[in-house]
Amino acid sequence: MAALAFRVPEKGFLALSVHDAGRVEDARAVIIPFGLEASVTYGGGTSAGPEAIIAASSELEFFDEEFWSEPFREIGVATLNAAPPADELEEALAQIAALTGAVLEAGKFPLTLGGEHSLTAGAIRPFTDKYPDLAILQFDAHSDLRETYAGSRYSHACAMRRALDYAHISLVAVGLRGTGAEEIAFLEANRHRIHTHWAKDKPRWRIEDIVAPLAGRPIYLTFDVDGFDASLMPATGTPQPGGLFWDEAIDIIRAASSVGTIVGADVVELAPIAGMHACDFIAAKLAYKILTLALLKRV
Repeated sequence: MAALAFRVPEKGFLALSVHDAGRVEDARAVIIPFGLEASVTYGGGTSAGPEAIIAASSELEFFDEEFWSEPFREIGVATLNAAPPADELEEALAQIAALTGAVLEAGKFPLTLGGEHSLTAGAIRPFTDKYPDLAILQFDAHSDLRETYAGSRYSHACAMRRALDYAHISLVAVGLRGTGAEEIAFLEANRHRIHTHWAKDKPRWRIEDIVAPLAGRPIYLTFDVDGFDASLMPATGTPQPGGLFWDEAIDIIRAASSVGTIVGADVVELAPIAGMHACDFIAAKLAYKILTLALLKRV
């Protein structure tokens, strides 16, 4: 843990007092703020996402009625004091890979707060080395399966394509409703390891079918907040109608945590809107709920 610098608890996720936070060494979860904004092509603002989530987290109720407890007390949560992302995208991805790798090596659960979705291609690198049967659970409005976008192989529009450069990884994508023809060609050629659940089919979804490919496997969860319906989450670069609502998303995460093991996660693409603090709060509550479902068993 010596290579990792941590914030004082009051300045970190949940804004815990020193007494409530406990020792960093005992924390099972580590929050990694990483405000990457290097390849956005429509609405900007993802660089401010992590701090907006952390600020909003101070307003969360810690008690979770599903677990009938304050989960952070059993989990232990510490927040990194991470350096700003490098200006050059590939260098920034190496940065986040080093951070998640150090957290994993310390035996902790890394949860990265973004920042644009391109960071996932770096964040998962240590997981691909550690888990030969890794599965990714993606919540998103977009497929992110382009080979390149705007001249970059590491664009936010290529995040899942770069993840699938690792031949042993499979993908379960949920909530998609924006994709390009070239992405469809790649998807059709890789149906053996890409399982797509289009938002248009929500009335016919069966959660057990969605999570079936995750059974018994380590799961990296990546949640692009534009996976939520635009009425719930307008504070993102490319808001889309027809998306997920809170209970729909949480039900799937809950089921995934029951059939497999969530080993790491990121929450990305929040672009805060001044005066619209509900979006920041939703992202903060999502992050807390992911930690809870990943690291606790229900009563």
